Amino acid sequence: MKGLRFGSKIVFVINSLVAFLLLISYILPYIPPKSFATLSVLSLGVPLLILSNLLFFIFWLLRVKKQMILSLVVLLLGYNYISSMYKFSGASKVEDDANFSVMSFNVRMFNKFNWLPEPIDKEHIVKILADENPDILCLQEYPRGERVEIVGYDSFNAKYVKGIKGGQAIFSKFPIVNSGSLEFPNTFNNAIFADIVKEKDTIRIYTFHLQSSGINTDVENLKNETSGHLFKQVGATFKMQQDQVALFLAHKEKCHYKTIVTGDFNNTAYSYVYRKIKGDDLVDTFEEAGNGFGRTFDFKFFPMRIDFILADQDFTVNGFKTYDVKLSDHFPIKTTLKLH
Repeated sequence: MKGLRFGSKIVFVINSLVAFLLLISYILPYIPPKSFATLSVLSLGVPLLILSNLLFFIFWLLRVKKQMILSLVVLLLGYNYISSMYKFSGASKVEDDANFSVMSFNVRMFNKFNWLPEPIDKEHIVKILADENPDILCLQEYPRGERVEIVGYDSFNAKYVKGIKGGQAIFSKFPIVNSGSLEFPNTFNNAIFADIVKEKDTIRIYTFHLQSSGINTDVENLKNETSGHLFKQVGATFKMQQDQVALFLAHKEKCHYKTIVTGDFNNTAYSYVYRKIKGDDLVDTFEEAGNGFGRTFDFKFFPMRIDFILADQDFTVNGFKTYDVKLSDHFPIKTTLKLH
């Protein structure tokens, strides 16, 4: 740090810490939360770490200082992270008669308890979903007591089903020939699946809502939380998510149909649970055809993408859209697929 003024030295120390944290985050998808729960929490802050390193790089570049190399190298090492966070040019939707669409949305109980200040209700949300007219619609935080019926769809878990938790529902324009639930222990969360028949093909659709930390994301409420409590609570949540994903993977392994996985992961694309769910056989439809940050959760600090539609590699991704509509604390997403 020779030749730097005192203030610039302080900036570089902070820069070094931020670069180190981003570098550490690159290995987080390979570390089970049960092995190092506190460290796994860092995956939530990856977008902020990327943006911070980018700003540090620009800061030193404008001053023509060699210190810019630190953040530049760390960013280049994580190029895949950057491309996952922001898509500079989404692929144009490819029209094809064989296309079909899959939409996923956490409806947050249709604003039942008036979290949103706007007059948003079930009828308003259902009308928008029906107007979008997806071939397959997957909903999370769906209250079966607020039963939804959409003309032209078969459905599973949209009304009371004995022995199966509420919270998730699948609607399909294609016939549903089989369905069921994976009941996660010690939680209200679960995963459901439906086998649908499109022409001569049977396709397995999963949708789930992984464990939530329960932390209020409102800025004023966050100020009252200690960092130690936040890390402990989120770390415990990620441990539960690891168990839930293990149950899902064991179930999915027995399925020989082409598969589409949707839902609210309550975690980012830089996490262990995302890597395990995606595996080697699924593709992230946002990464294939999305645009921009693709944020799916209304978080004030930085764009967060925690809702996903993952599709078997036997599908071609011909389009992806994130809806900028304030109907929940999440934003709907939809992909257009074609079976090879």
